[in-house]
Parts: sequence; C-alpha cells; structure tokens
Amino acid sequence: MSPEQNKKVLLIVAIAVIAFNLRPAISAVGPLIYEIRLDTGLSNTLLGMLTTLPVLAFGLFSILTPFFTKKLGTEGTMTMALFLLTAGLLIRVFPAQAALFAGTAILGIGIALGNVLLPGIVKKSFPNRYGLVTGIYSAMLGTGAAVSSGISVPISEGLDLGWRWALGIWAVFSFIALMVWLPQMKKNMPVVASRSFKNALKHLTNSGIALNVALFMGLQSFTFFIIVAWLPEVLIERGMDTARAGLMLAIVQGSGVAGTFLMPAWASRRQRQRLPVGILVGLEVFSLLGLIFITDTTYTEFWASLLGISLGGSFGMALLFIVLRTKDTETANELSGMAQSVGYTLAAIGPALFGAFHDYVGNWTTPLFFLLIVSILKFWTGWISGRSENI
Repeated sequence: MSPEQNKKVLLIVAIAVIAFNLRPAISAVGPLIYEIRLDTGLSNTLLGMLTTLPVLAFGLFSILTPFFTKKLGTEGTMTMALFLLTAGLLIRVFPAQAALFAGTAILGIGIALGNVLLPGIVKKSFPNRYGLVTGIYSAMLGTGAAVSSGISVPISEGLDLGWRWALGIWAVFSFIALMVWLPQMKKNMPVVASRSFKNALKHLTNSGIALNVALFMGLQSFTFFIIVAWLPEVLIERGMDTARAGLMLAIVQGSGVAGTFLMPAWASRRQRQRLPVGILVGLEVFSLLGLIFITDTTYTEFWASLLGISLGGSFGMALLFIVLRTKDTETANELSGMAQSVGYTLAAIGPALFGAFHDYVGNWTTPLFFLLIVSILKFWTGWISGRSENI
C-alpha cells in the first residue's frame, strides 16, 4: 500500500476504536441497575438519571462542538473528548453518590463531542466510501454497547469487583483509544468556518429535512436509551435472573451491530431511503408487541434480536442521513451538531420518564405501549428524511 493508503487504514482503525468506546460508559449501567439500587438506595427516577445525564450532555454540547473545533481543531477536540471520557469513567469509581453523577456528566460531555465529530471526519476523509465507513463505525458503536452489556454482571459478580469497577474498567479502553488517536494530531489545525454559528443555525432550522433528521435521531435515541436503562429490570421483574437479563440487553446490542453495519451500506446506494426506514420500524413494532403480549421469557431472545436489529439499523440510518443530506464537510458537522443536540435533548427525558411512568402506573406494560407510539412518529420523520434532497 502507498503511504496515503496506510494513513487511511490507520484513520479507519482509529475511528473504529473510538466508536467502540462511545457506548460502554452508558450501556454498562442497565445490567447493574439492580446492584446499584441495593447499594445506594436510589429511586428508579434517579437511577434513570445515570443514563439521562450523558444524554443531556449530548444535547447541550453537541451544538457547541463548532466552538471547540475553531479553537482546538477537529483532531484536538477529539483528543479532549477522549480525555474527558476517561476521566469521567475513573471518577465514577469513587464511593460517593456525588462522584457517580459528576463522573457520568463529565463522560457525557466527552461522548457528545466524539458523536458529533465522527460523521464530519468520515465525510471529509472518505468522500467515496462514506456508506461503508459509516457502517463500520456505527457497527463498532453497537459492538462496544453489546460487549459492555454482556460482561457487566460477570465483572461485578463473577470477578467480585463490584458494580463501581464494572463501570470504571472501561477507562482502560478509552485510554487506549486516546493513544490510538494521538498520531492524528500531526495534521491538527483550528477549523475556519465559512459562516457564523448564528447563520448556520438559522439555515438548518429553516430546513424541513434538517429538522426531521434531528427528530429521527431523537426518537431513535429516545427508545434506545430506555431499552438500555430498563430492559434488564423489566425482565427481572418477570422472573428472569440478573445474568440472563443482562445477556438479553447484550443480544439487543449485538444483533444491532448487523443493522448498523448493513443498513448504511445498502441504503447509501439507494436514491431514497424510505424502504429501509419502513423495514426497520416494522421490525421495531413487531418486537415491542412480542415483549408486551408474550410475557413467557422463553421467547425473549427472539424479541431482543429483532429489537436490536431495528434500533441498530435506525441509528446507522440517522448517521447516514447526516452525510447524505449535506453537500460538504462543514454542513455535515453543523447538521451533526444540531441533529444530535435536538435529538439527544429529546432522548434525555426517556429513561427517567420511563422509570417515573412505571412508578406511577405500577407496571411495565403501559410504558412499553408508549414506545409503540414513538415508533410511529419515528417512521414519519424517517420517511421525510429519506427524500433525495440536500440541505
């Protein structure tokens, strides 16, 4: 390979390793909710905040990412993001509730910046392969989430490290991601924007496509973070043991890898992306109906697999829409910031609302029905986002 090709391969590796680290800090929490509640005595609403806080950080700091890139450059901002992620994970190890929530907020800022930067990096560095590279890094997002969901309880109980170190151990992997990324700092320079933040925001908010891309991402994230936070608890209440309940979440995450990898690669070759959206939402509705009406946990692996493919594929589509619906890297970064800010702000209320909903009605069935309504709304926003139009 030529030196230029070697650089591209190393960049893909760095992107993949970073993507792997952008979900474990959140998805490792769900399987450990039961242990955390026993140890801390936190309510369902406050436990939901362990997932909601990072998403709130996504909503606030995603839109502010251009301010960081102007000062630190794209590569410099990603370096800061990985440092914050590592620091936040380590802070959560300290045996204090304040440290638990403070660390969660800090790592949320790091993940928010990384989330926004990746689509722009892909569009700039791989203009002819964005479908494939988007599939690779969105699949790695799902892989990181799946692995962390599946091994959280074994680390905590099997290795007798406790839930704090089951969460904190991911700092090792985020530090590795930081080391892998550092060579990219050689080409770092501040980003010079061709338009002001105010004008860019005005342009995006006047675009129906941009708003629907943001809503599609928000509704997808709304459901995803609810499932990450509460699926194990729903299943434990139905009589499933904690290890198997954590495994069900790992199945959701693991099967989602197939959707996140295959859907962008396929959909990017289509002029419109409405058929992929329809297939994904159909699978989501079917799997939710299965979880609602078939309470025998014998079939849970099947429903979890379908739900994972749908949620994973929907996330891959949300990322792909950011790349497909923009003309250049700058617009892609702006849309990524707006879509993830609006989207994750909407999603932030999900886990706490779902937990509070359960506390009010006393069952999980009614909150699960609510997710069906969210699926229908997601289909509508995805139908509009799937038009063959640019912002």
